[in-house]
Formats: sequence, C-alpha cells, structure tokens
Amino acid sequence: MRYVFLISFDGTHFSGSQRQPQCRTVQSVLEDAAQKVFGVPVKIAFSGRTDAGVHAAGQVVHLDGETSIPAEKLREAFNRLLPEDLKVLESIAAPDGFDCTCSARRKTYCYRFYTAASTLPLLERYAVRVEGRVDLARMREAAALLVGEHDFAAFRATGSSAKTTVRTVFSVTVDSTPVYGANLYEVRVTGNGFLYNMVRIIAGELYAVGCGRASCADIEQALKTGDRTLLFRTMPAKGLTLEHVEFDVPLFGAQGENDGIF
Repeated sequence: MRYVFLISFDGTHFSGSQRQPQCRTVQSVLEDAAQKVFGVPVKIAFSGRTDAGVHAAGQVVHLDGETSIPAEKLREAFNRLLPEDLKVLESIAAPDGFDCTCSARRKTYCYRFYTAASTLPLLERYAVRVEGRVDLARMREAAALLVGEHDFAAFRATGSSAKTTVRTVFSVTVDSTPVYGANLYEVRVTGNGFLYNMVRIIAGELYAVGCGRASCADIEQALKTGDRTLLFRTMPAKGLTLEHVEFDVPLFGAQGENDGIF
C-alpha cells in the first residue's frame, strides 16, 4: 500500500533531503524510522530534492509498505521515532496512481532576508542578514519581470542536470515585515518547477535591485541571453524554505499552504 506524508524539517543540520553516503539527510532519517515501523527496508520518494541547509514547512513524500496501523496514525508512529528537527505533519493513504514526484504541479518557496545593524539570533537561523537600505517598490517591479514562461538558464547554478531550462513562474511576491526591530523581507516564488539554486538566485537578484546594485534591465538581459554573470550572487541556503507543494488532487486540504516559519 502507498502512503503520503506531509513533512516539515529544519534543514540546519541536514545535508539535504536526498540520501548520501556518510551524511545525515532527511531521506536517511525517514527511512531509518520507516524500517522500524514496517519491519523491512522502505524507500522514501520526495516531491523534489532540497539542498543542505534548506528548510521545509510542507514537503510531500510517499512510501510503500504493509502495516496494520491506520494511515492517519502513521504520523504518530513515525514522530515517536523522529528527531525534533524532522516531523510528519499528516499521513494519509495515497490516491490511486499517485506519485509525489511525477504528480507535483506547483511548488512554493519562500526566501527570507533581513536588514539590521547586527546579527539577530532569533532571525539568523531561517533568514540572512544583508547590508544597506532596500527599496521594496523596486524589488516588486523587478519581480514582475520573472512571472510567466521563460528560459531561466541564467538563474541556475553550475552542476544542474536539467534537460531544459524553460520554466513557468506563476507568481513572485515580495513583502516586508518589522520583526525584532529589523525589516524582514520575504520573497515568495510559485512555479511548476525550479532549476538548481534558482530561487536563491532570484532572491539575490531582487535584493541587488532593491539596494541599487542591479537593475531591471539586468534581469531582462539575463533572461534574453542566459548569462549568469549578469546576475548577483546565489544567496545562502538557510534563508530558503519549501512552503507548499500542489498536486492534481487535494491531499491535506489547506494544511501546508503558505505555512511560514514566522
């Protein structure tokens, strides 16, 4: 039988989601717990991989196994075995033909950074401190250029194995909230898929536009030419959170939609 889990994790002490030799990953920790619950080795499949240090408020995974434990009770069975930085939020029986990797249609990521005179410990784990004053209106103007179907070749890091660099971005929003005396900025991107480090590069470029280090023309030229050197640096992983994954069929209702950390 196939089960679907909605999971959340703090990526600080994980070497990404995908299993790697001699590394603590989300997959390895989940599969260790699954083997104890089901009594046999179990393979976990993800809706998509996340890098070391990236967090998730609403990642979706599936696994196949046989147990007398009701599907909705598997959450409790797993959470008794899982560490505090990785938990199952919901567990259900999978709809017929469901595959969390192939069935994913939209993903929403949020990148957080803040401006402050010094590092703020209560923000630093999930957001990145940046320098200078940031113009929110300019960032929003630049964000609008990224919406739609584009060739995002300039917005990927080296090492990407994607067969095509064309992606559809459904929305890019930029918001600012005062938190602990700092201005916290949230760049939220929804798309049908993302290239390697794409959201972190988008966040970096919007920040660069906001503080006057780049312009909307740089983004337009980068989309046209695919030249990565036209864009600002890739932002650190810790500011990125996978917030929500959408499928053709409803799985967990509103659970996980835009679930931010703050």
